Amino acid sequence: MRVGFVLLVHTALDRAAAVARHWATQDCPVVIHVDRRVARGVAHALRAALGDLPNIRFCRRHRCEWGTWSIVAATLAGTETALAEFPELSHVYLASGSCLPLRSGDELRAYLSDRPRTDFIESVTTDEVPWIVGGLARERFTLRFPFAWKRHRRLFDRHVALQRRLRVRRRIPAGLEPHLGSQWWCLTRETLTAILTDPDRPIHDRYFRRVWIPDESYFQTLVRKHGNRIESRSLTLSKFDFQGKPHIFYDDHLQLLRRSDCFVARKIWPRADRLYDAFLGADGSQATCAEPNPAKIDRLFTKAVDRRTRGRAGLYMQSRFPRDGWENGRTCAPYSVFEGFAELFENFEDWLGRNVGVRVHGHLYHPERVQFAGGACVYHGGLSDRAAVRDYDACAFLRRLVWNTRGERQCFQFGPGDRQDVSWFMAGDPNAQISVITGAWAVPLFLSRRSFADLRKRAAELQRIESAHLDILRSPHTRARVRVWTMADFVQNPIEPLQILVDEIAPRAQHHLTEVPLMADLAGFGQFLQDLRNRGMTPYLMGDFPARDDRPRRPARTSSPYLMR
Repeated sequence: MRVGFVLLVHTALDRAAAVARHWATQDCPVVIHVDRRVARGVAHALRAALGDLPNIRFCRRHRCEWGTWSIVAATLAGTETALAEFPELSHVYLASGSCLPLRSGDELRAYLSDRPRTDFIESVTTDEVPWIVGGLARERFTLRFPFAWKRHRRLFDRHVALQRRLRVRRRIPAGLEPHLGSQWWCLTRETLTAILTDPDRPIHDRYFRRVWIPDESYFQTLVRKHGNRIESRSLTLSKFDFQGKPHIFYDDHLQLLRRSDCFVARKIWPRADRLYDAFLGADGSQATCAEPNPAKIDRLFTKAVDRRTRGRAGLYMQSRFPRDGWENGRTCAPYSVFEGFAELFENFEDWLGRNVGVRVHGHLYHPERVQFAGGACVYHGGLSDRAAVRDYDACAFLRRLVWNTRGERQCFQFGPGDRQDVSWFMAGDPNAQISVITGAWAVPLFLSRRSFADLRKRAAELQRIESAHLDILRSPHTRARVRVWTMADFVQNPIEPLQILVDEIAPRAQHHLTEVPLMADLAGFGQFLQDLRNRGMTPYLMGDFPARDDRPRRPARTSSPYLMR
């Protein structure tokens, strides 16, 4: 049993030479294909550096380009040279210059000796491939691809679109069922000889010349026709991220690579000195009879992909921002929004803070400035109270506030007089608890001294804004926990809804309310609403307030709450 390697090299030739020398000194012949784009002098230097090893050969060079037939041509050239130059080979192992042997040649020979007629190559039908990312599946075999995707992206896309419009369908050669899989394989001499000497090879080669990424389908398809026993897996450890790009292994992946028990790993960073020293050294390969099992480290890669694509809840990062829908939760922790409470109750923020043990902000989206708790000008994480800074990205402001204060629940006021840019953001946030007393914005108007003509105009504007906001909160797309009371219903029995809200914010406190915050003097409020109706406006968000209210009056004010003109 003897195994040889075909090595495809195009960069970091010093590392490729070290790997080739490692295999050659372990009685594993090596055939090297040097990309034709590599300068002739550099290629000659590589030959000279390995000239002292009698079991290393170089094959005819091709100019290789990703996704094209050239990579298959280079592989075929290396395979033909290996079978012709080393007739004693029983297996050929395809690798690249960025691969690194993880186990010794003796272990590989012993492993293949126990499976002498087995071809190790990932080979699955297009319908069963879960890892195609942003590419073509069945169409890569039924359309023609004369243009390189990397060099002629526009021509590539237009040619594909044209073929789809004309309903072009290539005929797959008889006897072939297209399969896909990893480029890196280990095949028996019998299977490779059958592929190379197949009378229909000119037909197969001509067909695959116009298949997209044929290096992932040429051998994977033909081995199904000529192979005796196929293990649809690779002995090479190669991992890909969610975008289909290969993971690169660095020095700190040393123990991870050893744990995989694979024979070869790719891609290795060319400057990973620790990895190359560990695995290419005299005692680098630790003898083990373990079955190659990359699934043992899949958990870490799955976790890495999850961290890359989802991240931590409420934390945005460069790889996901600003793509909508890529966030893992809009915010990182629950928060409470109170609408109409500060208008209906005097010193509501102080009362709520005392009862639930949190700091309660005022109107964070007030048009003039951010009303942080305690009147702070700068809050956690350097958040400024300047409205212009906040309004540059109103949603990001709320995200940062919740993230910077995680561990402490944030409570703040909101209303129709505030900036409304965050309405949809809060409504779609499962962390938001939104409590609304509709129409409470009319209380400050009622208690003001402005002329009634101005009050009517302002009331109509605020009612329109709050009505639109309520439509958002009632949308089927809303994910926040929303509670809505009309002002008339709320003032009839305020302690019950306040108890519910306090229990939600501090469920472990088990604090039973015995008093409510001091409510604004609403004597005459019903008449105020009737006056608005008399002037042509219909205040419908407050609920049913009778024009004549029999409720007890608070101490008389020195002036009327509003002016009639």
